[in-house]
Amino acid sequence: MNASDFRRIALSLEGAEEASHMGAPDFRVGGRIFATLASEGKGYGNLMLTPEIQAAFIADAPQVFLPVFGGWGRNGATHIRLSEADEDLLLGALRAAWKLRVEKNQSLNSPAARRRGAKSPSEKER
Repeated sequence: MNASDFRRIALSLEGAEEASHMGAPDFRVGGRIFATLASEGKGYGNLMLTPEIQAAFIADAPQVFLPVFGGWGRNGATHIRLSEADEDLLLGALRAAWKLRVEKNQSLNSPAARRRGAKSPSEKER
């Protein structure tokens, strides 16, 4: 797999759009990032996972997945070595990151979150 495959698969997910963050391609759903190609030059795609899901991916395929360096990685940001991934693995990883973002967006838009004063992704952009 390569960056073009990453892009193609990310954009095949419902509601996914490509944007840019700090000059690097990112992939968003509901205006929020679920994956990036910020480390494309190193041969990685990046996935926004939870630490628990990250640990499961690394345990299942340590030659493919590794934490992003530092605090981002400790919080679940995960590199995927594109050259080591096949299409099914890449699709599954991107779908996991996409699903987490969709679920988080839904919780931000819930009536309880609005009562607490949480801003929805669309409100943060204004």
